[in-house]
Amino acid sequence: MTARNPPRGYTAAQILLHWVIAVLVVFQLIFGEDIVPAYRAVRRGTEALPSDILRADVHIYVGFTILVLAMARLAIRLMLGAPPAPAGESAVQKWIAAATHFILYATIFLMPVTGALAWYLGIGAIGKMHELAKSVIIAAVVLHASGALWQHFVAKTDVLVRMLRPGAGRAT
Repeated sequence: MTARNPPRGYTAAQILLHWVIAVLVVFQLIFGEDIVPAYRAVRRGTEALPSDILRADVHIYVGFTILVLAMARLAIRLMLGAPPAPAGESAVQKWIAAATHFILYATIFLMPVTGALAWYLGIGAIGKMHELAKSVIIAAVVLHASGALWQHFVAKTDVLVRMLRPGAGRAT
């Protein structure tokens, strides 16, 4: 698809990837601290409890899964494009949406990378960056979800529906 002919909605693959990544990100936000005891033990040179290692492994595997799925999602988006902003949306609204998406993509890509560098190479400063990114992604997720709900319930656009039903969207 070209920029002159943007898609009306998202494909089933794009929607599935969006929601799987969303669930995995929320999982990481809720259970992400479970890696801390194992990380501290490894950095101190002491033995971590098997249960701590298991929780750390889950965190790492979920992080890598998010990274791979995000790469697939971005590749599809680059190939197919994305539906346009709703008609009548202000330049400020478009900027906020674009900035939020950029921040979401950036943190979704950077968090697994910084986490891996901190875990496997023991780079403490990068580990701190990984921890700080948690606040950034929480803020971006809240802004993203709030924007989608505002679009649906207040502005009465099809933005949310497009991410629920393949091909949904108003003709452009």
